[in-house]
Amino acid sequence: MNFLDGHLYPENQQPLVITAAPYAPGWIPADFPEDIPITMEEQIQKAVDCYEAGATVLHLHVREPDGKGSKRLSMFNELIAGVRKAVPDMIIQVGGSISFAPEGEEGEAKWLSDDTRHMLAELDPKPDQVTVTVNTTQMNVTEHAGIDDFNGVSRGFPHLYKTYKDMIVPSNPSFVEEHIRRLTAAGIQSEFQVYNINSFETIERMMRRGVYKGPLVMNWVAISGGMDQANIFNLANMLRAVPDGAVVTVESSVLNVLPINMIGMALGLHVRCGIEDVLWKQDRSGKMTSVEQIRQLVRIAGEFGRPIATAQQAREICKIGVFYDTVQETLQANGFAPNPKGGNQGFLRKPD
Repeated sequence: MNFLDGHLYPENQQPLVITAAPYAPGWIPADFPEDIPITMEEQIQKAVDCYEAGATVLHLHVREPDGKGSKRLSMFNELIAGVRKAVPDMIIQVGGSISFAPEGEEGEAKWLSDDTRHMLAELDPKPDQVTVTVNTTQMNVTEHAGIDDFNGVSRGFPHLYKTYKDMIVPSNPSFVEEHIRRLTAAGIQSEFQVYNINSFETIERMMRRGVYKGPLVMNWVAISGGMDQANIFNLANMLRAVPDGAVVTVESSVLNVLPINMIGMALGLHVRCGIEDVLWKQDRSGKMTSVEQIRQLVRIAGEFGRPIATAQQAREICKIGVFYDTVQETLQANGFAPNPKGGNQGFLRKPD
């Protein structure tokens, strides 16, 4: 991205798109019973509450009536239909892992099979986005967390702590390319999860080969443990490679969520919050609901002078429903230099 004079001024930035992640599949209901919805009615109402607080993107997972993370596509269909009816303009983003929630007292937390994850392209009603992980990597969500982050909650249980410490995100090339193909055929946007400069470069190569022909919408996931560390240097290094037409949301975990969101907000990027990412207030004086986190970001954005995107603005910014016909059109629309031809190694300036 090119940051010119005045890029920190709110009049030169897009309205802020806030993604809410309130369903928290990595926690059990007892971790925060006041804010983890269980019944279908509660899960739909949680979407409404987040939308009314200022979030226009809903990162969606589903729970069964017993509180466990659901792996049934029928449950996803039911929740998506309920959210569509209650807040029709909200962008629905289904978490592509489906569920990595613990199965029970001695259960493991893990991703589902590739075949099951591919079925997300068959959801009905279809979501606007499905998150797409790129490149198999470690996802040790305990690494940059402190013991205080897990005191008194399920992730502090020895067997679950070990499971989450050893978590791996399976995302090999054949899976990713087939998954993108199916999502695109269904008219669902691939919302890429970028863990570092390497995973971004893989996405760029796929776009240059025509695997994905759509807007580049992505989350920079700074949760360490195999993914980027939550610091300005890693973010800046990736942003130098990202084309100007991309939509970048910053995402972190534990007490890094708020400061990383403030950095992203200042830079003109977009933000994500919710109890899937952090349970605690910044001073650890108690837990903070997803709605409280959204309201906090709305207030801080007001201090920056940056308006909150309406649902329609969020759809326009993310280019929901937009796909391109050719590789050249895709590269140009996203702000990439065109593919080289023959001995031409690239462009210092984009051609007219």
